[in-house]
Amino acid sequence: MFERFTKDARAVVLGAVEHAERTRAGEVTEEHLLLSLLDRKASRASFALAALGLSEGERKDSVGRALAEARRRGGLSRADTDALSGLGIDLSQIVSRVEEAHGVGALESGGAGRRRRRRFSGHRPFTRDAKDVLTRSLSTAHAHRDLPHARIRSRGGTPIGDEHLLLALTTRPGVPAEVLADHGVTYEALERVLYGVGEAKAG
Repeated sequence: MFERFTKDARAVVLGAVEHAERTRAGEVTEEHLLLSLLDRKASRASFALAALGLSEGERKDSVGRALAEARRRGGLSRADTDALSGLGIDLSQIVSRVEEAHGVGALESGGAGRRRRRRFSGHRPFTRDAKDVLTRSLSTAHAHRDLPHARIRSRGGTPIGDEHLLLALTTRPGVPAEVLADHGVTYEALERVLYGVGEAKAG
């Protein structure tokens, strides 16, 4: 499948690995893919984000803060937090108590704060969720190949661009999709911007 990735899509995948390396994470996650997408310039994904009101600076600041807050909650989405609240569990109180005892970030993604202090060398595997985003990007590219402004088919099959990775992230329940939706970046909004349904169109 990786051979179908465009130069921009490959850059996103490699950038996600770099984000994981910088934070000394043991695995490459959906969040790393999103952070790498936010780094892109002059690509279809960066155009779509800007067209939906997420300028480059805002992308890194606002989205980064939202992702950091989710990490503090142990990687739980707001939907997860609401479900726990329905059971009478106040996650914010739990986070406060744990951080009082063990320091800020103690709950980060099931102990990511501890993992980050370890040294990792060599290959970093992709989590199951991150692999699912890559797989979904293929089906997303396939589903959009005949729409206006879609990429032209190559002999090797339908090309997968960074815009398909961004679309795929919005289809999975969880923190990345929730944070994107909070910033007006949904699957439907991306389709409108990328494939000509509406005023803004990707070139």
